[in-house]
Amino acid sequence: MRRAESILPGHFTLFNTMRSLALLLGVKAACILLVSSLSGTGAVNNSGRWWGIVNVASSSNLLTNSKNVQLVLDPSLALLSRRQRRLIRQNPGILHAIAAGLHTAIKECKWQFRNRRWNCPTTHSPAVFGKIVNRGCRETAFVFAITSAGVTHAVARSCSEGAIESCTCDYRRRGPGGPDWHWGGCSDNVDFGRMFSREFVDSSERGRDLRYLTNLHNNEAGRMTVSSEMRQECKCHGMSGSCTVRTCWMRLPSFRTVGDFLKDRFDGASRVVYANKGSNRASHRADPQHLEPENPAHKPPSSMDLVYFEKSPNFCSYNGKTGTLGTSGRTCNSSSPGLDGCELLCCGRGFKTRTESVTERCHCTFHWCCHVSCLNCTSTRTLHQCL
Repeated sequence: MRRAESILPGHFTLFNTMRSLALLLGVKAACILLVSSLSGTGAVNNSGRWWGIVNVASSSNLLTNSKNVQLVLDPSLALLSRRQRRLIRQNPGILHAIAAGLHTAIKECKWQFRNRRWNCPTTHSPAVFGKIVNRGCRETAFVFAITSAGVTHAVARSCSEGAIESCTCDYRRRGPGGPDWHWGGCSDNVDFGRMFSREFVDSSERGRDLRYLTNLHNNEAGRMTVSSEMRQECKCHGMSGSCTVRTCWMRLPSFRTVGDFLKDRFDGASRVVYANKGSNRASHRADPQHLEPENPAHKPPSSMDLVYFEKSPNFCSYNGKTGTLGTSGRTCNSSSPGLDGCELLCCGRGFKTRTESVTERCHCTFHWCCHVSCLNCTSTRTLHQCL
């Protein structure tokens, strides 16, 4: 009995020590989470997780209804939130439009930045754009804006093509529009596209910090760009081809137009800070008044401006922590003084030159009927690559 009593106090001391250590670790973890939340730059970020469907949305993992209309992605892929899956179930045929919009957005992103140090690299994993989405730089802003615009554009176009069961053309414009023309035809349903994109895309954002507000702002900037660039198209009617009366409708801009506009906004993006003026907690939408320019002399960003809150990383060299691939091996233009020139693109490291032979079809001739014959032409091409 005496032996047990002598050991018992030691056990209490060890228990108290472990409890104190656990408490200290818990406080430390809570502080880290609090700092991450306040700074808006935490490492854990599920924003844009839905982008991963661009790599998996195929005929093998899409459920279809009796009319063979694509309904919903296999839930086992776990790339969509419950709300996003519900939206897809409620709008049969829309998943194909979302995936097509993402493909278009990625293609446009790569085109716009083809000559930049950051050239919009993507992967075949669920984290399509890599670690750049965990930051709050200009490039992050462009990714969110272009993908949101891609969904808006593709859904609006699919509505007018009859590919989505829950929407059609925008028939709200009807009747005379002017002295020699009237509204008619099938206008692209950009309002439905913008509404769906807001519900689907923005639902992946969580929190009330600076990252949350900037992501929502840039998402909306992408949608607003598509909507603002809508153009009127007309068709003439009349005897012998005359244009006595015209029928007009509203048409979506080409996505290259959208990409060009957002690229200009990228170059003039506004660096912002979080202005704590109070918030409406009943709404999950971003209040534009919560974002203020970091420089008080600058005007507040408009709804179509891109915003960011931290400096871009150094894209010159590989860095696994930031997810930058570097520019080594990139093709550059030795005669250009611009961003695609070897001096800037290679970050002063120099470049190597090599030649390669390229064989292409040339001097093609059409023979009636119906055959085309071509010659094979070989040329030598000089390539410059960053060291």
